[in-house]
Amino acid sequence: MQSYDGRESAPAAATVNYLRYIDDVTNQTVPRPNARASGRSIGTIGVPRLIEAVQRDHGKLAWKDFFGDAIALSTNGFKIGGRLAAAISSNAASLKRDPEATAYFFNADGTPKALGTVLTNPAYAQSLTLMAANGADAIMTGSIAVDIVAKIAVSAATDGTPTTPGKTTVADLAAYQAKLRDPVCTTYRAYYVCGMGPPTSGGITVASALGILENFNLALNKPTAIDLEGDHPTVLGVHLISEAERLAYADRDKYVADTDFVPLPGNSVNTLLNKLYLQSRAGLINFGTSIGTAQAGNLGPVSFGVDTITVEHGTNQFTIVDSDGSVLTATTTVESSMGSFHMTHGFLLNNQLTDFSATPTDANSALIANRLAPNKRPRSSMAPTLIFRMNADGSRGDFFMATGSPGGGTIPQYVLKTVVGVLDWGLDAQQSSGLVDFGASNNPTTTVGGEHPNVDITNNGNNDPLITGLRALGHTVSTAAQASGVNSIIRVQSNGAPALAGGTDPRREGVVLGDLFLP
Repeated sequence: MQSYDGRESAPAAATVNYLRYIDDVTNQTVPRPNARASGRSIGTIGVPRLIEAVQRDHGKLAWKDFFGDAIALSTNGFKIGGRLAAAISSNAASLKRDPEATAYFFNADGTPKALGTVLTNPAYAQSLTLMAANGADAIMTGSIAVDIVAKIAVSAATDGTPTTPGKTTVADLAAYQAKLRDPVCTTYRAYYVCGMGPPTSGGITVASALGILENFNLALNKPTAIDLEGDHPTVLGVHLISEAERLAYADRDKYVADTDFVPLPGNSVNTLLNKLYLQSRAGLINFGTSIGTAQAGNLGPVSFGVDTITVEHGTNQFTIVDSDGSVLTATTTVESSMGSFHMTHGFLLNNQLTDFSATPTDANSALIANRLAPNKRPRSSMAPTLIFRMNADGSRGDFFMATGSPGGGTIPQYVLKTVVGVLDWGLDAQQSSGLVDFGASNNPTTTVGGEHPNVDITNNGNNDPLITGLRALGHTVSTAAQASGVNSIIRVQSNGAPALAGGTDPRREGVVLGDLFLP
């Protein structure tokens, strides 16, 4: 099992105040028009190098044969779906600051291209054609790299309004390397659960919450009247999981960042995931009332301030098991919907650097682990997850499940409810993917996704027993629609033979494809 990190990085010329000030000395005002829409938010891209590394280590097809479908789709076009149409419309003012984004997303009269419009992208097809011929170097070096750097360095929008340029160079792009990281693995009941380690916080957050929940018999609190949508979670089930998440996020917010720059407590993930430590954290959960906001654990001499960045949004997840039984779960993102609004060669540039804490210290002047630094990778919440059965001798056994989700800072919550749904509540791949979204970051608000058909948000939720039950336990309940996109594959038995079952979140456009039976 291997995990690959293609997370974007800050340029070598960035300072700790790169997102905070136009200049550390001469102009201590916020980048224009804001940090996200300036060049300062754009991280040195990493996905081309990541794809190249995975193909080099595990690929079966020739590199040049990878890109045909994407090139054809870019050339021939696709119909704009509902999510994309809404994203174009809601981000219109910002997209129109960039000439290439304007030409791509808007009609000649300036109106947003609408739902059902066939969208072609010949510039992207050309970028992919060059990448197919020349590898990741086609993007990371040469003329495309020069144009990426030029777009990051733009100092004015098409209407002439100021845009603070970023400081990325061609050398930053050329020097970028995808990194092979150790997976974060923990045992949970009769399973091994493995995810990504830092700079993403998702693997640690999910594992930490599971280690807390292992101290409770969640099977006693499974959803009632289970249907294809997962049906109605119980008050106590949601309470326990949300409280565990508060405690896990508290530790995440304080301790987790790019470990190439900031070590974890004890210089090991095991300090955060130690069973006795998590048992002590579980002891902080009260069955009768919510914690509200949890405090991070005391994990030795490391002393950091608390960072609560949980706003990432523009993410995609896919989960694959191939005909040989190899498994891949992967999460990618440009951060927010439409990224930084800067576009070149047919693709939008990310705003990943806004995942850093813009302010390097907290209110008590303690350094924040996720503060910005040159070449550092910002913390994310992505949580692609692999689960294996545990052998009788305690060793890791056969593959059982792969899952993951988009959704920004709430990704660990979506993944956790899916994992618990399968391992504790016996839900299948589709039921667990479609289950009501619920959970909490480290604040008094607990989310119960009001978009779900089994949640009654009429009368301010006072007709829904889950919402009223949580309020009675001191939870502030939000019924805002959620942006999960869980997709899962589970190894099952069908007529006595091993098979695969897939599930995809109805809140997004995902689809389950493939054969049922394993080789």
